[in-house]
Amino acid sequence: MTECGCNGDSEKMILIYACSGAANVAEIADRAARKIAGGGCATMFCLAGLGAGIPGMIQTARDADMNVLIDGCDLDCAKRIFERAGVSHYRQIKVTDYGIAKGGEPVTDEQVQVIVDKAEEALAAK
Repeated sequence: MTECGCNGDSEKMILIYACSGAANVAEIADRAARKIAGGGCATMFCLAGLGAGIPGMIQTARDADMNVLIDGCDLDCAKRIFERAGVSHYRQIKVTDYGIAKGGEPVTDEQVQVIVDKAEEALAAK
């Protein structure tokens, strides 16, 4: 298991959101977010709730100390949802920025770990 980038600061509210698309890069985003949340570095939160405009969920994102978005591809759905909701403090990681092509290839644990590592770098940079 990788070391958490939260530096033991359990007082911070760190939320992580994953792409919910159907492509392989969405699966990678989801698996990476779940792995990070499972390690206690962040709490996985519902991107669909923000997209649906649920006021309490939007407020939770606004109140968070850090929001980490894992988008699958150049469509930037998570980023666009945050922009539409008026939440501007986030860090985005895009799976396709790390040499992983959208579509066709099966997901590997190694691909997931690349994204976990990048997300943990974002957490450590807070």
